[in-house]
Amino acid sequence: MDPVFLSRLQFAAATMFHFLFVPLTLGLSILIAYMETKYARTGDEKYLRMTKFWGKLFLINFALGVVTGITLEFQFGTNWSKYSAYVGDIFGSLLAIEASVAFFLESTFIGIWIFGWKKLSAKAHAGVMWLIAFAGNMSAVWILLANGFMQNPVGYVIRNGRAELDSFYALITNKHGILEIIHVVPAALLLAAFFIMGISAWHLLKKQHLDVFEPSFRIGLVTGLVCSVVVAFTGDMHGVNVSKTQPAKLAAMESHWETQTRAPLVLFAIPDEENERNSIEIGAIPGILSFLGFHDFNAEVTGLRDIPKDERPPVLPTFIGFS
Repeated sequence: MDPVFLSRLQFAAATMFHFLFVPLTLGLSILIAYMETKYARTGDEKYLRMTKFWGKLFLINFALGVVTGITLEFQFGTNWSKYSAYVGDIFGSLLAIEASVAFFLESTFIGIWIFGWKKLSAKAHAGVMWLIAFAGNMSAVWILLANGFMQNPVGYVIRNGRAELDSFYALITNKHGILEIIHVVPAALLLAAFFIMGISAWHLLKKQHLDVFEPSFRIGLVTGLVCSVVVAFTGDMHGVNVSKTQPAKLAAMESHWETQTRAPLVLFAIPDEENERNSIEIGAIPGILSFLGFHDFNAEVTGLRDIPKDERPPVLPTFIGFS
């Protein structure tokens, strides 16, 4: 088999597992910090029990996120060594800041949080949890800025046959990276909210520990409602930016082969990259892809056939407009 395809498959598998655990810990850290702050301010024991219950699940997911993240770090060197060598001066700086500042800060304070229950005051211990939440989300910020550079390279020059950092300011103000941040962080809170609501709902149905899971469910419900709106809004912003800066990516995600106005959104497709006429497509809603990409039902969307083959990303199966 093609080693490039195998490398992509291996990296995708590791990323999918990593991205299940990490966003959950990002969102949980903020909600747990809120719960513990309520305990520190009111002295209500139910908030302490809530903090400790959800804190255990947070720590389990944090450990799994670290293990899968280390695997991804190694794959930059094993699967994509030439890419790492070519852009390491830029990509490496962001990963170094994430690891040596944000992640180390988060890990250190997690240790203090675990072993400091009887050694710190309630307010100081809650403050430690807020530092964990801050450091964890800052870690995500640096990773998303690195991914933003991969999607939309800025702030570099080609020198001595490789990309070298030219403007750190351009790197951290990259529009693609900023849009990823304001979309992923609320999405992590949304995931944590539904996670809390799901587990709380099970206990509520069993009518057990109601003093813990009723307020937990309310916290998750309010957070979920607010973040649902934010995620939809920022996701739309991100989609419009992708349509302008990465037309090939948009076309590949949506199995869109022919350049056309009023481009349809295909609900289900299994594309054949060599011959799109062999693609299995079920359902197409006219104009929706144009609207999602450009806020105009009649906008023209570039098809893959009008993009040189060496510039095309892999074409993936599509289900309800998402690959």
